[in-house]
Amino acid sequence: MFLFQTMFRVPTFFAALSEVLSAALEAVGVNPSIVTRRRDTYLYLETAETVIYHEYGLDNTAYHFGSMSEGTTTLGMNSDTDTLISQNFFNIMYTSEDWERGKLNYLMVRDRTTPAQHYMLQMFRPDLPLPVTHSNFPFCVTDEHGRVFLSNRIVIDAAALSFGCHHRRQGPSNSASEDFDFVYAFRCNVLPPEILSWFNRPRPVNWIPPDVMEAARRCPCFLVPDGHHASEKKDIEWRITPNLIERLLMFSLNIIQVQCLVMLKMIKKQELVKNIRHERCKITTFHFKTVLFFTLERTPPEMWTKPRLLECIVKCLETLKDFLSRGECPHYIVERIDLFDGKLCRECQVCLEEAISDMIQDDMHVVFHIESDDLGQRMIGLSDGGRYSPGENVNARICGKLVTDVFCQVQRVYLSKICFELCSGEEAEFETRLNSKINQLRLLAHETPADHRATFFIRFLVTNLVSIKATAVSSRYIEIGQSIPREVWTIYGESLHTDVTSGKLKLASMLYCQGELWRAASLLNEVEFEFDHSVQPVCGCGRVPPNTEMSEAFCEFMLENENPGMWTKKLAFCVRFLREEKFCAPPFLWYEMYRDIGDDVQYRIRSEREWMNWFEVDARPFLLYLQFLTFRGLGVRHRQLEAFSGLRFITLSPSECKELYHKETFANLIGHCYELEGNMLLALAVYRASRDAMPRNNAANHHIARLQRQ
Repeated sequence: MFLFQTMFRVPTFFAALSEVLSAALEAVGVNPSIVTRRRDTYLYLETAETVIYHEYGLDNTAYHFGSMSEGTTTLGMNSDTDTLISQNFFNIMYTSEDWERGKLNYLMVRDRTTPAQHYMLQMFRPDLPLPVTHSNFPFCVTDEHGRVFLSNRIVIDAAALSFGCHHRRQGPSNSASEDFDFVYAFRCNVLPPEILSWFNRPRPVNWIPPDVMEAARRCPCFLVPDGHHASEKKDIEWRITPNLIERLLMFSLNIIQVQCLVMLKMIKKQELVKNIRHERCKITTFHFKTVLFFTLERTPPEMWTKPRLLECIVKCLETLKDFLSRGECPHYIVERIDLFDGKLCRECQVCLEEAISDMIQDDMHVVFHIESDDLGQRMIGLSDGGRYSPGENVNARICGKLVTDVFCQVQRVYLSKICFELCSGEEAEFETRLNSKINQLRLLAHETPADHRATFFIRFLVTNLVSIKATAVSSRYIEIGQSIPREVWTIYGESLHTDVTSGKLKLASMLYCQGELWRAASLLNEVEFEFDHSVQPVCGCGRVPPNTEMSEAFCEFMLENENPGMWTKKLAFCVRFLREEKFCAPPFLWYEMYRDIGDDVQYRIRSEREWMNWFEVDARPFLLYLQFLTFRGLGVRHRQLEAFSGLRFITLSPSECKELYHKETFANLIGHCYELEGNMLLALAVYRASRDAMPRNNAANHHIARLQRQ
């Protein structure tokens, strides 16, 4: 490697323009505070995920990689969330000396035909450190020498089965949506030579701090199910990846280096992709991350300052241009790898090289044309001596989105799965299973008191399960017509703090079903008072309302409060009743628990399989519906009509309606209100509109049939 010797003459205006660009990037969240917040949030999430895996008896570890967890993104870039799940119950050996009795042992094997960065996994016996000579396991392949290798289809097919008909695979990653990518991997016990050599590689500029280098030596690497695109043995090849080392390097960057990478991504996304001539070719974010690392080796540390930001961007583009000219992009850590291989043909490389030359010769005026996050317009406003007013605090909005994203994922991936597991056995043993799960989680929280990240999310799950316990026990007593014992009310005391609304709404619903209407009305009034504009609806059903707007008050609250313990004070989760809780819900809602007709179940997407046999509704519509029923029962007509008016207002308000997660259930509630008002024709029209919007898995089908019979 070498220090830059370039003919590029830095324009005199670059320093002032760099200051403007840096200020514009800071305004859209690329600043030390928000970058740290992003990283901390995703570390919270991966810790919680790992703890839950262990609670289920799975020796898995979750890691978040990529732009979201590194803080190298903005709202306008719409980055997805990348999660690597390390399946540690496989013992991956570099030599047979790493063999462990009773484990699934696999030896990393290469031969002269194996592509660089790839290995095959030879199966060893669990009782003796000897190779397996034959196997009936369907995911094993025996070669001409009698060696038994594990096929990477074991992971690929399992992921396809888990994600169902919506499964998408790209390289080693799997997903069912554009927002989340999952990679299932095996952890290696030792670093192989092609990674170890990186630690001793000479560097013109040693930009990596010694403590980061020392931590990198202790990082494991992973094998992912991704054979080489041109290999005849790609079904039994596993690619080695040093993700954790790369993440350490990213976390060590200063804010100017982070801003540089973000700008490179924006230029790539908006300008450079136009020069990709073939559909099979692409230039990726990882190419630019690699370019940044190599540029850091080629430039003095004092260069990475705010007044020289544009100059740093040019240096990175020159590094990329150099790689394109040579037709080879080396991997920063793994030796003998060309990142252009299989990604970018020679024709596209030449086109990209010319486009980069044009940008540099044009003195990087391209930055004024960046549309993502209105960055170009922000720069024009700032460079004219004015102040660009975006109309909102973008940094606050990022904090709000981080919180809602985290709780959507925790609810969807963990709480829903726990509920699904609880409902899968005999109904008579439901409470036994529920108590056992609560005790397991409490013990887990007690065993990890020092890990505040894990403890917070475990307690969050416990509170939600206690809420289910209170309602399920109450449901049993209401079903047999008995009053609810005093000890159950004690359980409710712990269950009311899941969030702002859902715990209290479930209690109010139980009070209504028990006939204690005045107590229900009082609690509903309390929820209505707390449900102000600073409260954000959140759901873990997997349905994401388009263009969900968050109030400025909510986002500002999340910006000011980094403690996760405060986050739930401004969240309103959708209200959920399991079938075991149904006697605490108004009888009309029981139809939602049996919404399938004919073969409807086959048309449920993966995220719907778990909750569609329950009743689930957005918090505000349920609040208004309960008020309608309660004040109707009390004979307080004006409050009853006020609640009904609130429900109908949601249908007329685009901002309210588009935030709903369960639009068909909301419509069915309005239809029932029309029924109770005696307007059967309007009720039928509403049910039909609900059915037309969602023909399958919709309780409106039952209501239409019921009214037509009447």
